[in-house]
Amino acid sequence: MHRVTLTSEDDFDGWREAVRKLVAADVPPEQVVWVVGSETGELFGEENVVSAAEPVKLSVPRAFMDLARFAILNGDRERFALLHALLWRLARKSIGIGDRTDPLIGRIEGLATAVRRDIHKMRAFLRFREVEDHGGVRHVAWHEPEHHIVRANAAFFVDRFAAMRWSILTPRLSIHWDGTRLFEGPAARRADAPSADQAEEMWKTYYASIFNPARVKIGAMLNEMPRKYWKNMPETALIPELIAGAQAREATMVTNARSKPVADPAATWAKLRDEAADCRRCDLHRCASRTVFGEGPSDAAMMFVGEQPGDQEDLAGRPFVGPAGQIFDRALAESGIDRTAAYVTNAVKHFKFELRGKRRIHERPNAGEIAACRWWIEQELALVRPRITVALGATAARSLFGTAVTVSSARGALRQLPDGGAAVVTVHPSFLLRLPDEARRIEEYDKFVADLRNAACAMKALPAST
Repeated sequence: MHRVTLTSEDDFDGWREAVRKLVAADVPPEQVVWVVGSETGELFGEENVVSAAEPVKLSVPRAFMDLARFAILNGDRERFALLHALLWRLARKSIGIGDRTDPLIGRIEGLATAVRRDIHKMRAFLRFREVEDHGGVRHVAWHEPEHHIVRANAAFFVDRFAAMRWSILTPRLSIHWDGTRLFEGPAARRADAPSADQAEEMWKTYYASIFNPARVKIGAMLNEMPRKYWKNMPETALIPELIAGAQAREATMVTNARSKPVADPAATWAKLRDEAADCRRCDLHRCASRTVFGEGPSDAAMMFVGEQPGDQEDLAGRPFVGPAGQIFDRALAESGIDRTAAYVTNAVKHFKFELRGKRRIHERPNAGEIAACRWWIEQELALVRPRITVALGATAARSLFGTAVTVSSARGALRQLPDGGAAVVTVHPSFLLRLPDEARRIEEYDKFVADLRNAACAMKALPAST
């Protein structure tokens, strides 16, 4: 058994150097124990027994290195061994870095995603407060990261606040910028950071004045701003009162829209589609080719809501035209539903993806993106006023019901939407594409067709919207 000691929890360079030697020397992952700093390892044999007289040359996919740089910052104690295991398999070509169905790749991607999210939260929710020290004014912030991201995030704050003297205190370590030099300090306590400064009352007044439900997406804010960060942010003291007022106004608007028929549905739908084409309610518009709005009759009795456009939908500008769309069309035909008579749309109107070489790989929308796009779904519901709405997958269900819904718990039952409409929940057609076992795929497809057939029967029994 070999033991490799890294200098710190985020010692990517040390891990990379060691793992290259291990893989080149044909040392399997199960024979290596990774420890950090002062962790004891006497039971695990000699220290760093693998050596090389010359630099080790190992061909590593760029995508693996990009993934590893984030995953290694995760707090999971197994991350070093997991990455070693993946590199070991890549070197022996028993797996491809693009094989997202592999459990090992899936777990490591999950680690990397959590780190990216934590990096974003540090940038979004950190608040500086002024203090006086021997050098004059210093801005001090307290933050509690979930992972080992402080050093990796330091350059962002140096670039953004280059002219300011600042310190960021965390329970893991502290970083300080004096205007020319970045240096580290020991871990800190919450009590070491200031609790308030003179600028906060002015900031709260300004924040209250700009809090507008048309610009601040309440659901997105609550999902993307965890309550653990509220105590560090002066404006959060105002949030409960502001939300209560905004939600009341928004609920009234939706109820009124649902209860009153639209005078000219075709013209209204065209206007809505034109407005959506320039949507900037979240950042997904920056990379997607276009907004993919819903399509179908504005008086359709059935509405189908999917997750988001895929690669082909993004290029074509139409929902459900790719591989999942082909399964969807076949299932509709077998269940006796005419797609041209239904309204088909997605919970999120822009394609979210991860670029891997020239390929755009689908990435699931987060809660904030779903909430930001919910406004469009509400307008579509108010315009079409379907007898029944079918949520295709958990993302669509979350968008329609405004809360997390699992397909397994909600599937098949007739449920009431917040605006009073009727809905059923089933799987997304892409779920069927991901099933590796053919027998299971056939079984689940039959269940999907049955769900659609039942939804059509329930629709016929419901009264038309008036």
